[in-house]
Amino acid sequence: MTESLIEKIKSSEVVFVADLFSEDYVGGAELTTEALIESAPFKVAKVHSKLLNMELLEAGHDKYWVFGNWSMMDYSLIPTIVVNMKYSVLEYDYKFCKYRSIDKHKAAEQTDCSCENDMHGKAASSLYLGARYIWWMSEKQQAEYFRRFPFLADRPQSVLSSVFSEPFWVQLRSLRESNKEVERQGWIVLGSMSWVKGTEDAIKWCQDNEKTFKVLSGISPDEVLQEMSVAEGFVYLPKGGDTCPRMVIEAKLLGCKLHLNENVQHKDELWFTSDDPLDTESYLYAARQTFWDSTRVSMNWVPTISGYTTIHNPTEMGYPWKDCVESMLGFCDEVIVLDGGSTDGAWQELQEWAAKDNRIKASQHVIDFSHVRFAHDSDGLQKARARALCKKEFCWQMDADEILPQDGWSKVRALAANMHPAVDLLSLPVVEYWGSKKKVRMDVNPWKWRLSRNKPHITHGIPGPLRLHDEDGNLYAMPGTDGCDYIDTRNYDLIPHASFYTQEAHNARLAAIAGNPNAFIAYNNWVQEVVKELPTIRHYSWFDIGKKIRNYRKYWSRFWQSLYNVKQEDTAENNMFFDKPWSEVTETEIDELAARLASEMGGWVFHTKVDWNANVPHLEIVE
Repeated sequence: MTESLIEKIKSSEVVFVADLFSEDYVGGAELTTEALIESAPFKVAKVHSKLLNMELLEAGHDKYWVFGNWSMMDYSLIPTIVVNMKYSVLEYDYKFCKYRSIDKHKAAEQTDCSCENDMHGKAASSLYLGARYIWWMSEKQQAEYFRRFPFLADRPQSVLSSVFSEPFWVQLRSLRESNKEVERQGWIVLGSMSWVKGTEDAIKWCQDNEKTFKVLSGISPDEVLQEMSVAEGFVYLPKGGDTCPRMVIEAKLLGCKLHLNENVQHKDELWFTSDDPLDTESYLYAARQTFWDSTRVSMNWVPTISGYTTIHNPTEMGYPWKDCVESMLGFCDEVIVLDGGSTDGAWQELQEWAAKDNRIKASQHVIDFSHVRFAHDSDGLQKARARALCKKEFCWQMDADEILPQDGWSKVRALAANMHPAVDLLSLPVVEYWGSKKKVRMDVNPWKWRLSRNKPHITHGIPGPLRLHDEDGNLYAMPGTDGCDYIDTRNYDLIPHASFYTQEAHNARLAAIAGNPNAFIAYNNWVQEVVKELPTIRHYSWFDIGKKIRNYRKYWSRFWQSLYNVKQEDTAENNMFFDKPWSEVTETEIDELAARLASEMGGWVFHTKVDWNANVPHLEIVE
């Protein structure tokens, strides 16, 4: 069985998963699923949910999956499906509830359903959350899901309603024509052993209102339609929410009077309440095309990405800013470059470049570097301004001294396409050079926030607990932030992020720095593998150490004083590079220190003066 299913899946383009199909049981959900399958413009495979396993998922890893009723599925498969598969969900009922009906739950346990809070409900919600598209049966059903799972409101979705096959529409027209002169008599009641269907209440209504009625049970769908085509009316009074009962729709299309209760959840929707039968019929007839048009888009969806960076005199600073922008053009649909008022010719070059390539969006917000609090304005807020100009679905941030090699471009696209819906921010690896490409630093964290969803509440700035104001009301930061964190505009909380950087890798890095040779080997092997698998930025901040020291003397010392509201006199004690004030340091001394740092050290964080006996280790990336 598994082997034949594997072959069917491999030869298909779309795989439908359901507890039952129409050949197993003729129910409303099964008939809707079959109507969609019959109209598919793709080759379709069917898989019973109870048979689904890892082997079948692996066979269809590159297919598009549609999950209908899946209550018999092994729920332990859900994480694999969410992370690895492209799929949509056809939600026929309330599968977050262990009874698949919140009303049945209450009747059975004499308490309101709260299954959304237990493991069953959370597993179900993760499947909805990971879907590329969700199809609901009614607006009331959708609203109930939103009430319990508000995060689903952001997912791509539509109300589909029940779906009918082409043979049904042919039969509908035939019955209308053949019975148009027949005098309609009697009311139809659905005969069912299920309490939810409300058969007893429907019979009682007929009796109380002295209606002649017939209870239909155990007959074929074709026979049901024939009975409805000559009946006066149809009464349906389910005891629990019925999302979009097919028989009600069929009765309306065949001209029956209807007596329904509020548990018929689609009964007040515009397409159903219209006095013009053509409105209802047109809406329903288009459902198959609507489903497959949207599915085709979902199958071929390619995420759009805005890259963004900020510059200020990047040529003078020695930053590879043009290579930075060029690398983003390799995988971004647009690249936002926000200039802070450059006077080194970079702004003019950028404008000329943007005039030739419409993917580059050049903008300028001039920073007042004479302001005592210029730091946050020139960095964190400038990044926030650049991000606000991004128009695409995802955002990719790089600094002007960072470059993503070409082998990472397609990997960024793949990450965006497969990013878990619950994740808004992803951190990725950074290789930071020290003096040359032969030395990669280990003394700094090898990750940075990088890929994010373009949501309006995500920005850059100082996190809430670290925000302070000086006596003039100007914002500054406590130590613990560089002022560029990803924060929530609504409350200044940090945006949670997903990361490749594990605690095990972190522990190995610290042990390696402390001199453990086995930890060094383990960490080195881990880094080499990460660089192969993930898009990895090359950071050139300390590539030219002499240039970095000069930039620190000219700019970065002032920047940190501005950001943290501290004042440092130009003294030997406050100079972390030399045992003398900056005013006494010569260019030759900077060159000599840079050469020695590049030769003797593997990195150093200049919060303290360099310890030449520290023997800081480094890596070399195998390209």
